[in-house]
Amino acid sequence: MADKKNPVQLPGPSVAEREFAQQLVERAKADGVSLVGSGGLLAGITRTVLESALDAELDAHLDDAGVDEETGRRVNIRNGHGVKTVQTEVGPVRIQVPRDRAGSFTPRIVPKHARRLDGFNEAILSLYAKGLTTGEISAHLADVYDAEVSRELISRVTDSVLADMEAWRQRPLDRIYPVVFIDALVMKIRQGQVANRPVYVVVGISLDGERDVLGMWAGTGGEGAKQWAAYLTELRNRGVEDVFMVCSDGLKGMTDAIEQVWPLAVHQQCVVHLVRASLRYTNRKDWQKITPALREIYTAPTVAAAETRFEAFAAEFGDRYPAVIKLWRQSWPQFVPFLDYNHEVRKVLYTTNIIESLNARFRQAARRRGHFPTEQAAMKVLYLVVQQKRRGGGSITGRVYGWAKALNALILAYSDRITI
Repeated sequence: MADKKNPVQLPGPSVAEREFAQQLVERAKADGVSLVGSGGLLAGITRTVLESALDAELDAHLDDAGVDEETGRRVNIRNGHGVKTVQTEVGPVRIQVPRDRAGSFTPRIVPKHARRLDGFNEAILSLYAKGLTTGEISAHLADVYDAEVSRELISRVTDSVLADMEAWRQRPLDRIYPVVFIDALVMKIRQGQVANRPVYVVVGISLDGERDVLGMWAGTGGEGAKQWAAYLTELRNRGVEDVFMVCSDGLKGMTDAIEQVWPLAVHQQCVVHLVRASLRYTNRKDWQKITPALREIYTAPTVAAAETRFEAFAAEFGDRYPAVIKLWRQSWPQFVPFLDYNHEVRKVLYTTNIIESLNARFRQAARRRGHFPTEQAAMKVLYLVVQQKRRGGGSITGRVYGWAKALNALILAYSDRITI
């Protein structure tokens, strides 16, 4: 069995495979041809492989048709070839596609009407989600694959996800989410003229510890609690009957909006937002004193201890920064709920980093575009960002690390509302 000291080693290329690869390189150099591109050696090999596979697929199709009992001849036979060019990972490849007399052959390796093999569309969508415009993607594909792909074709490829996006936005959700994070970011979208519009985002953690983006909406005007109430109601209509805690920034009216949809939910203010807001009211030279003092408050073992530490903080900094003291007193009811939990639950509730990380990727994808021509174009990019899987972790969706300990603490607190 593999362990950390003796991990399983995947087999590398065999000696024969290495020798074959070296022969390819040497042959390409000797013949003065490149490995990739329309005239590259790999394109020729790819053509041979594809045509051989298509021939084998047609042979199997003809065998399935069988033989006529009266004549002893095949029911269906070959009928020449058609020619098409397909885009592959090594560039455009011109291939001959075999045909049958009956016209019933439907190849699966290179489907009818397909001009790109699997992986090409995925490459376009991945680049689009990373923030590249259609023009930049077209230039990238020309440089890397030696493939001339128009901006219109790239737009059609990205538009192919619209139906999936709408289905995703309307999908049913779990009945219970212990923790839900909500936040909004601003994007430039054209509405006759370019305007800043809030995009509302909700991320939930299920009882299984799986985080997922539950919903995204493009609003109008500034961020408002009334609008949040409408979107949270939509989540309830899609199946979310109960939420234990909703973490957000300190938007006015948010507590009432949450309780309107989930009366038993606790509104937890994001501590990181609170600290950042506090620092905006202070001089930078005092941050080295203020930051540790605030940390003493939000890491207190109990609510009573936090209150004592806050009063000490107010006595030290209240005269210089009364706005900070006022901010904390106003936010106190939404700040203290997570202090009732142990360290494992606090790590989950402490910050909206989960959703802020998502918003950072959203902004990265939007930054290079400047603005979006339509609301649909903006939401399409955000959807692709959510669906993008990153190698080595870091994907938006996935399991929360250490969730089992947090769940045990939540079961103790909400045993009457949890069904395992």
